[in-house]
Amino acid sequence: MKVSKKIGIVLLTMVLMVSVSMSLFAAAEAEGGTPYIAVISKGEQHDFWQQVKLGANAAAAEYGVDITFEGPASESDVQDQVEMLNNAMAKNPVAIALAALNTESVIDQLQQTLNKGIPVIGFDSGVPNAPKGSIYANASTDNYNAAGMAAVKMFEVIKADIEKATAANPVKIVVMNQDAAGESLLSRGKGFRDTMIDLIVKETALTAADIKVMGNTAYIASNSPTSGKKVMIEMVVPASAAATDGAAAATAVLNKVKSDKVLGVFCSNEATVKGILAATNDGADLASKYTGLVVLGFDAGAGQKNAVRNGYFLGSITQDPYSIGFKAVELAYKAYKGEKVADVDTGAKFYNKDNMDDADIKGLLYD
Repeated sequence: MKVSKKIGIVLLTMVLMVSVSMSLFAAAEAEGGTPYIAVISKGEQHDFWQQVKLGANAAAAEYGVDITFEGPASESDVQDQVEMLNNAMAKNPVAIALAALNTESVIDQLQQTLNKGIPVIGFDSGVPNAPKGSIYANASTDNYNAAGMAAVKMFEVIKADIEKATAANPVKIVVMNQDAAGESLLSRGKGFRDTMIDLIVKETALTAADIKVMGNTAYIASNSPTSGKKVMIEMVVPASAAATDGAAAATAVLNKVKSDKVLGVFCSNEATVKGILAATNDGADLASKYTGLVVLGFDAGAGQKNAVRNGYFLGSITQDPYSIGFKAVELAYKAYKGEKVADVDTGAKFYNKDNMDDADIKGLLYD
């Protein structure tokens, strides 16, 4: 039986794709070298990224691969991350784990990896809107749901005050986000926003028409209520990711706690938490000058843990950064070996002063 020219082309394409993938494995094996996986993160300074690095190193040891772990000094340094990715690719990695600061900035590199058959694993916020087929899987927290958990915990405390809100005496809830570009932060801000709106509508006599989402436009959806006069949900983004700008943004919010009747503040990552701690004498002022203000954080770190333990914060949401790093390298290795891989949700938990020393929590709270 004759095979049509069209079918023959399809078969040839499939063979070439398989051969490219196999060549990566064969090259490393033939040369007798250790497979190299490049891990490019959003940063390396924060405690969070140090825990991700520990997990990545542990996976490298378990699977017998060499890795490099790099991240820019600041999560605003997009071009620095691009250069790190370029340098890593020049070393011919068998796979790459990437937490992109900005997907648009690495489109060319992702197209190259796709053409060469180099597996790319997204981690943390991953690489949203990447070229189809370039990202094999993601190891990350479901940030939308994790932040929704924070909204539930805050709502439990401020529900009564929300129910008392009127047009003449409105209340405000503030969501602080480090930037308006990173997918993980966007998901957290949106997750908190949407969950809080749903809770207000379902659990109080107020309606969506009573709510106004305001502030940074990146965090205002087309279907967000924007004309209400009783409950304001303000989405705040500092001028930059610098610590000084985070503290300045927090100070601006705190200066209006009384006048705007701010009920709660959600800080969506470690950087924004550090901003509010810097503006409140490591949180002590929250207990003295801002009595009744409900603050929740995200992630951990020594300062945040102290604020939670002392009751300055209602609590915080923790990811599992060690697991994120471990799973990113594990997935990268398995993809390089030709195994089928899929997205992994690395989980999140709420912790407060009462449960932070529990066995299932304390291991997730890095310093």
